[in-house]
Amino acid sequence: MLFFGGILIYGFRRRIIATFRSFEARNTRRRAEEARALYDKHAHYRQTVEFAQEQVEEVARITVRDERTGEPVTRYLFLGDQYPTRSEAEAVRFSMVIEKAREFYKDLDRIYLARRGRRASMANPEPDPSKHETYTPPRN
Repeated sequence: MLFFGGILIYGFRRRIIATFRSFEARNTRRRAEEARALYDKHAHYRQTVEFAQEQVEEVARITVRDERTGEPVTRYLFLGDQYPTRSEAEAVRFSMVIEKAREFYKDLDRIYLARRGRRASMANPEPDPSKHETYTPPRN
């Protein structure tokens, strides 16, 4: 049994080694990106856009019949809309990615500013007028 397992591993060694190499290459790229991000003040924005890109559907290439001639033509599909060129479809996709990233920062501001407002109101509560002495200036 062990012998057959060894033969099987030996037979698939190229695939196994290729898988490990691609895994190691991804890790190396990730570590290099993390090291670069330490010194880049805009790294957070780039990472947010990359994260938003993962959430937005890719542009698909499709072949349909032309409405006028009936000949097969290539179109690019993004969110159910067809575009004649890939650049037009990618421009629409990129604008959606940027909008998603902006929404993230709007939510972040909303959360952060709400906490800061709560903290400030707890530190400086509204003055209670019943607890303050009234001061009447002397008459001249």
